[in-house]
Amino acid sequence: MVAISNDGPVWTLDLGDDENRFSPGWLAEVGAALDRLEASPEPAVLVTTAQGKFWSNGLDLDWLGQHPDEYASYVDRVQSLFARVLTLPVPTVAAVSGHAFGAGAMLAMAHDYRVMREDRGYFCFPEVDILIPFTRGMDALITSKLTPRVALDAMATGRRWSGPEAAAVGLVDAAAPLEQLPEVAGGFVVDLAGKDRTTLGTIKARMFARVVDALLEPTAG
Repeated sequence: MVAISNDGPVWTLDLGDDENRFSPGWLAEVGAALDRLEASPEPAVLVTTAQGKFWSNGLDLDWLGQHPDEYASYVDRVQSLFARVLTLPVPTVAAVSGHAFGAGAMLAMAHDYRVMREDRGYFCFPEVDILIPFTRGMDALITSKLTPRVALDAMATGRRWSGPEAAAVGLVDAAAPLEQLPEVAGGFVVDLAGKDRTTLGTIKARMFARVVDALLEPTAG
């Protein structure tokens, strides 16, 4: 179950304790959690974490297989979440505590910063091996955060990156032991809690305007 809580200005979004796949219900819970954060007028930063083996395993392919007629609307919802996190008017960091695969890794990329557990878990875009090409929006999101060389290596090979490997090439900003992950992740944003939301939101919206346009482009049915 998705949960959000705050300790002063630090808001923690917990994605859950299973594979945290993007089911329609899960997407609704994450959206409601972000609504709570955005409704608060106080200084805030967001740390997104999870419990268990997975941070997020991405798209709910089982649900999609049972609802093929809803493919377009489902992908639109997923990409809207990416766009929302990408332009959230507070500083954000993904504390990647387990595996982040596919759309799960893309959600991490939508954050301002990423810190990954160093001893377990992989960061991976497996689309090339599961025969699912990236949408224009997904491509734009990933390539906006990476150098062309790293983007090619990550997107065209399906390689699984450990925390230290991901940090070495810039997929994530740092790797840390699990017990230190919340502190290290929070360290990237906690001193930024007082940034004016309107100004920060405008900066992000303009910086990533091309990405947002691609993400919000309606998916063909």
